[in-house]
Amino acid sequence: MSDLLKRITIDADRMHGRPCIRGLRVTVADILGLMSAGQSRETILQEYPYLEDADIDAVLAFAARQADHPIIAAE
Repeated sequence: MSDLLKRITIDADRMHGRPCIRGLRVTVADILGLMSAGQSRETILQEYPYLEDADIDAVLAFAARQADHPIIAAE
């Protein structure tokens, strides 16, 4: 999984520091939003021909890792 996560880049000067795919102006949230709206992997890859299948795997791996962080409730 660590090789996949190398595809996700965070740069304060690109997309306001939001996690992106391989330094492109496509964010993890963009792809997750498309997938949650029902877009298939194949459709996303057609709409973004510069993305690779492994980029979508990386988005999912990154999201899974982020979701595993505990949430501390405010008192």
